[in-house]
Amino acid sequence: MTNKMNLNTTFTSTVAATTLAAILLTSTGCQVSLNGQTLPSPYYLQDDVQYFPAGPEFKLPREAAALRAARAEEKKQQL
Repeated sequence: MTNKMNLNTTFTSTVAATTLAAILLTSTGCQVSLNGQTLPSPYYLQDDVQYFPAGPEFKLPREAAALRAARAEEKKQQL
């Protein structure tokens, strides 16, 4: 009788622990990646948003000016 009760208690404890682990794993807010998509956590609406202000549309104005000057200098030397 004691062996059967001990087995029943072990089984009940195992089922309870497995159920608790499943509930804890599904209720956490973690970011997941499925089929190449990064899906947000369930708490993404409460997250603080980082704001990055818009920068200049063309990111390399000095380099473009240097290239124009070099091309103009090259044309002068060819003539």
